[in-house]
Amino acid sequence: MTRSVITTDNAPSLPAPLSQGIRKGPVLQISGQLPFDPYTGAVVGTTVAEQTAQVLRNVTAVLEAGGAGLEDVVMLRIYLTDPAHLPELNDAYATAVGEPFPARTTVYMQLPPGLLVEIDALAVLDD
Repeated sequence: MTRSVITTDNAPSLPAPLSQGIRKGPVLQISGQLPFDPYTGAVVGTTVAEQTAQVLRNVTAVLEAGGAGLEDVVMLRIYLTDPAHLPELNDAYATAVGEPFPARTTVYMQLPPGLLVEIDALAVLDD
């Protein structure tokens, strides 16, 4: 199986040694996405809901570049800065992802100032 690097201008590039996504066979792993606008580099939103929506747009853009969509995602890992934000995150997440929901893990951690959420995804394609 060939290992392919997935890149798109529709999601932000980060100054770090990582790929936006990697696909090997039917498996597509999306690197952690942050709430950056892919065209301006600015942080989108000041609330968890706003940032979650942007992060999921970025995840979706990389999925699409790899030939997948949210319906192909089997696991999302969410990194949240404050446990008090979980209800707001859940509302924004449910709206953006929709049922049936993929498996999910939520971890609380510190992110750089102004960033409230990061999400990575694992998708499995039919081909």
